[in-house]
Amino acid sequence: AMIAGYAQHGHCNEALKLFDKMKGEGVKLDHVTFIAILSACSHGGLLDEGCHYFNSMKKNHDILPTAEHYACLIDLLGRAGHLEEAENLVKNMPFQPTIAVWMALLGACRIHGHMKLAKHATECSLELVPQNGAAFVLLSNIYAVVNRWDDKANVRKMMMDRGLRKDPGRSCIEVNNQVHEFVVEDVSHPQINEIYAELERLSLQITESGYVSNTRLVLHDVDEKQKELSLWHHSEKLAIAFGLISTPIGTKIRIIKNLRVCSDCHTVTKFISKIVGREIIVRDANRFHHFKDGDCSCRDYW
Repeated sequence: AMIAGYAQHGHCNEALKLFDKMKGEGVKLDHVTFIAILSACSHGGLLDEGCHYFNSMKKNHDILPTAEHYACLIDLLGRAGHLEEAENLVKNMPFQPTIAVWMALLGACRIHGHMKLAKHATECSLELVPQNGAAFVLLSNIYAVVNRWDDKANVRKMMMDRGLRKDPGRSCIEVNNQVHEFVVEDVSHPQINEIYAELERLSLQITESGYVSNTRLVLHDVDEKQKELSLWHHSEKLAIAFGLISTPIGTKIRIIKNLRVCSDCHTVTKFISKIVGREIIVRDANRFHHFKDGDCSCRDYW
């Protein structure tokens, strides 16, 4: 549990040290321990270490890797850009790939923009779970990044035909014992005018500090100006702005988001943490991000 916790918060080297300490003290390692350490390596981009731990399971500990361990290794290889190795591992697994394996491969395709492999992984995941809306969303987003709007529309139509809907991004923050929830381009909050005014102020400040928006992340066929505006209305930016105007100077801001934080919000939050001198903690679908003084605990690898 401690190894997994270290990994979730970006302390991957500490996770490895604890694993080595367990071995040194004679603690019996099991399959759960190896899932935790492989996940830590994946979070930290520790490719060589992760491959070493995976290969040591059977050789040194008489533990047969399960589908979960293979999914961790495929995720590790894929995040690091070794998509061909990841694909070959899927093909040569000693059992049929699970949905977790295909989703790990599909997630890597999203990161690195591998269109052909993404389509194959989506098809295979849907054979296992026909109502897997996450696979449709990932493939749709990959098409959008390369401006294949017709293909994106076709994927969305397939989702609708199956009665599937994309979960909207939601970010929550607790202030004065009350939880405030935001969605993209939210206008429902009673302080929404002050929130957007704070975002406008922050936008000017971080632009002066060198921020450039990543409009490739806007997955809609609109003009560049509208893309820039859309990025600033993401739910986590709204939650952060609300936190800044609603809490005392110096207070940590804690956000929970139901989806993976996008790279533009990640960059913006680093800038904000430096400009306002506050630590901002964001728990997204994958891990915790601790933003402080312009840096993030994930070291921009998530």
